[in-house]
Amino acid sequence: MVLAVLTYRRPDDLAAVLPLLIEQVEAVDVAATVLVVDNDAAGAGAAAATAFGHLLVRAVVEPRPGIAAARNRALDEADADLLVFIDDDERPSPNWLSLLLETYRRSRPAGVVGPVISEFEIEPDAWITAGGFFVRQRHTTGTRVDVAATNNLLLELRRVRELGVRFDERFGITGGSDTLFTRQLTAGAGPLVWCDEAMVVDVVPASRVSRRWVVRRSYRFGNAWSRTSIALSHGRVARVGTRARLTGSGIARIAAGGVRWMVGVLTRSMTHRARGTRTWVRGLGMVAGAWGIVFAEYARPSASS
Repeated sequence: MVLAVLTYRRPDDLAAVLPLLIEQVEAVDVAATVLVVDNDAAGAGAAAATAFGHLLVRAVVEPRPGIAAARNRALDEADADLLVFIDDDERPSPNWLSLLLETYRRSRPAGVVGPVISEFEIEPDAWITAGGFFVRQRHTTGTRVDVAATNNLLLELRRVRELGVRFDERFGITGGSDTLFTRQLTAGAGPLVWCDEAMVVDVVPASRVSRRWVVRRSYRFGNAWSRTSIALSHGRVARVGTRARLTGSGIARIAAGGVRWMVGVLTRSMTHRARGTRTWVRGLGMVAGAWGIVFAEYARPSASS
């Protein structure tokens, strides 16, 4: 088993998470190692991981910008049957890795997904909390799911390799490559399985606890969903139909969110205003993505969107 942590210019997060990951791999009953994939060409993160000096930790540099390239590097470097992804700004709960493995062994699915819970450097303002911008969906353990992010994901690499599924690097600086990857994987290999006890904590920095940031993220979610849906449509006729469906769904979200926002204004309800905003902005992202407008959330100064 390989436990992959992707990093980009977050040395403090990497230093905090590595000891926790070593504890996790030492606790499981299979041979496991930690792979650090540094997506900064300068390689400071990889150097720090190497300097950490533990036999179970290996580090590589993926100089091509974009998280999709880093994820593909993890696929290429993983010489094991199982690959587990976690982000460098996350902290695993006790027995996290053992719980993922236990759930996998029950039914041998293509992968296992666990929940991500947010904790904050500074408390979000009441509007962000009311809007539920950091609340993620959860399921009962054993629930089958068809899409997942890679921030808490175990993959059976045999099925990944048989299907030839890769992270699409067109989505490297826009987000959505994990959404597309898991949708392609489950279409060919069957659903993923949820493990609700295998939780990781997402440490949210102060820079992300702003109304502007969470609204932009909602837009990006809608934008990426449309773009991945179109990428999954084969043939011109299918793509036209998908664009039409996504446009209709997006417009419906815009309308519903606008109505809820107006109700919030009239009733002075912060919850309705915040959740209405979240809904209509996501709908706007869906419509934009359906017609080829790309939102490059992770663009770097040296990268073109």
